[in-house]
This record gives sequence, C-alpha cells and structure tokens, in this order.
Amino acid sequence: MEDTLKVAGTAIQSRLWVGTGKYKDFEETRKAIEASGAQVVTVAVRRVNITDRSKENLLDYLDPKKYIILPNTAGCYTAEDAIRTARLARAAGISDWVKLEVIGDEKTLFPDNEALLKASEVLVKEGFVVLPYTNDDPIMARKLQDLGCAAVMPLAAPIGSGLGIRNPYNLRIILETISVPIVVDAGVGTASDAAVAMELGCGAVLMNTAIAGAKDPVKMARAMRLGVEAGRLAYEAGRIPKKLYATASSPLEGFVGG
Repeated sequence: MEDTLKVAGTAIQSRLWVGTGKYKDFEETRKAIEASGAQVVTVAVRRVNITDRSKENLLDYLDPKKYIILPNTAGCYTAEDAIRTARLARAAGISDWVKLEVIGDEKTLFPDNEALLKASEVLVKEGFVVLPYTNDDPIMARKLQDLGCAAVMPLAAPIGSGLGIRNPYNLRIILETISVPIVVDAGVGTASDAAVAMELGCGAVLMNTAIAGAKDPVKMARAMRLGVEAGRLAYEAGRIPKKLYATASSPLEGFVGG
C-alpha cells in the first residue's frame, strides 16, 4: 500500500529519515541505512565528507540516485555560519535542500530561535528547500511556515538524549496549527518512541543517535523502520477512544442468561 509524504512537491515513500553520524565507519553506516529503509538521509556538512571526492567520501557508500541526501548545518552557532554551510553544500552540487540547525547552547544543543528565523528567511529567498530544526513551540512552528519553510522539525527531546517524546501535547497543537509536514527530530530512543510520533499524526521521524548508538545499529534500524510503519498504520486506522470503565468485547445481543 503506497503511503507517500510530500515535501516541496517531492513524494517520499519512507517516513523514517536517518542521519549518518556516530557510526564506527562508512560501511556500518551503509548497512544501517539499508536496514532502515530510509529514503531521506541527512549529512552534517561540517563533520562528514561529502564534498571532497579525492578523499574517502560518504557518497561512495550511498548512491545519491537512490537516496535524497539532505545536508544539515549541525555545529553552526550563528545564522551566518549556517547560511554559509548551506551554500557550500549547494555549490558542491549536493542539494538545494537543507536541514537547518542554528544551535543556541553548547550543553543542551537547543536551537537559537532568533538566529534560526534569520537564516531561514535568507535561505528561502535564495531558493533553498528549508527544513528547520526547532523546539516544540507552536508559535515558532507557525513563524517558520509563514517564512516559506517546506517542513518544520520540532525536537522530541534534546539531541542524542533518547528520552522520547517529552511533550506530545505541544506536538498535537503544532499539528493542528500548521499545514506543512511535521518531522519529529531529535530525542527518539527506541522503536516505541517513533511509533508514538507517528500515532500523533507526524509526517516523519528523523533520528541518528538512537540507531548509531545502539549495541546493534543494523538491528535497531530495522526496529525503527517497523516502529514507524506500525505507528503510521495505527494513525490511519484510528484508535478507539480511551474510557475509564470496561466495555465488553463481545456483543450482548443474543446473550443467554443462566
């Protein structure tokens, strides 16, 4: 059954998106990504080589014709630095898509919202497909949409924390507030976290540490794939309402009394 997510007019089959950092080598990266079934693969331009073909390059292991390579601006602490990094990836012929990160604090890795808005506005005007990493603030999500961002990527919890979705209520408000796709980004720890995000109605889930940091990254990648698929199916199926008291599973019509 085909279930596609559309971002900036592009149809994406996999609702699990994955990163490429923290693996022991590029070969393990390749195996985990294949097991995940992900179509969108994000790469930190400042940390992973995708621009210099004279050295070992991640793109030697991932076919750009098979995957949507999504450069990200991880490690950028100013709008100017993030803008420059996005331009570098586009100039190298990688992509005009960018997962935009502007970090505001080194310890928590929370985004700098003011700088994020500034960078988003510049890059949207330059024709980039901007997917910003932000906090789970419905007002911020709306502002990013209004600037022309193609999707909004609110965190579930701090980057790499594995805490899962800390505030599902804010995510629900964001889902009700804006019309562009919502991609939960950061903080997922295991497959059930991914399923919860999808059951809420999010368009996709992006993760890196939860897979790369697992004892068996390839097996965890498959678990995440199944968790996302299960959560999406449950959302589409429509769960039963929660009730305080029991309801008989079998119909009472035709019940024969003792």
